[in-house]
Amino acid sequence: MATFATSDQLLVIIDPAARQRDGESVRIAKDVLSAGAATKVCLPAGPEEFARALARRGSRRPVVIGDDGALIRAVTFLHRQRELAGCVLSMVPVGGALSVAQALGVPTGAVAAARAVLDGVERRLDLLVDDSDGVVLGALRIPPLAAVPVAAEPVPSRGWLRPYQTLVRSLSARPVPAGPRPGPSRLRVEVDGETVVDLDQPVEGIWVTPGGPDGLAEVEVRPASVGAEATPVRTTGRTVTVTGADFRYRADVGVAGPVRRRTWRVVEAAWTLTVPGVP
Repeated sequence: MATFATSDQLLVIIDPAARQRDGESVRIAKDVLSAGAATKVCLPAGPEEFARALARRGSRRPVVIGDDGALIRAVTFLHRQRELAGCVLSMVPVGGALSVAQALGVPTGAVAAARAVLDGVERRLDLLVDDSDGVVLGALRIPPLAAVPVAAEPVPSRGWLRPYQTLVRSLSARPVPAGPRPGPSRLRVEVDGETVVDLDQPVEGIWVTPGGPDGLAEVEVRPASVGAEATPVRTTGRTVTVTGADFRYRADVGVAGPVRRRTWRVVEAAWTLTVPGVP
């Protein structure tokens, strides 16, 4: 991991939602950053100006002040411009949904996060990219049929998924509108071309997370149980393909679909985020 010099020039992009939700934290973060480095502050009014600011960053290191959605927007733009690998991103989390940033190691306090921007280290992170050029930073989840949004449900308990348990719970604990009760989905799950669950086995949920050993994604499929609880299927791989009846999926903080087939692949060390250095 590389450290930064405080002489780095920063492009501070303040998401409009952050300004509206917590203007005081935005002010504090801006003051800390301005005191420690040469900064140019950008106040985009919407997504188009946000993207334009990133595109015109020049040699400045971009710092996003905003929530998980703002971070995902920045990573998505840079990925689609094929500039992600050569850009070091920093973030000061401000706003509502901050679970992705927290799971990735970014402090949620404005002062601590701003100090990490100035004095932190680079962390190379894996990324999930799907066949529509969408990205997943932290966690991909396919819930039961008709269960997006879903009520709180148990999440995988294996150690390699613990950093994302808070993320999944926070994304899942949302009210469910009146309608049919969720039921198992019939989906075929293939990992690196090998079928791990087929259409004849209903499933209650699928979790995929990047950042596993050797640049692989961690995959957990929870089969529907009849009587005794069914044993989850766990494996690792570089590509994950899900096929079946129309299904929706939750990628970080967003819901996508319905689709009948989607493939995700791991891009190892695809992007760089600044995090606090080891004391």
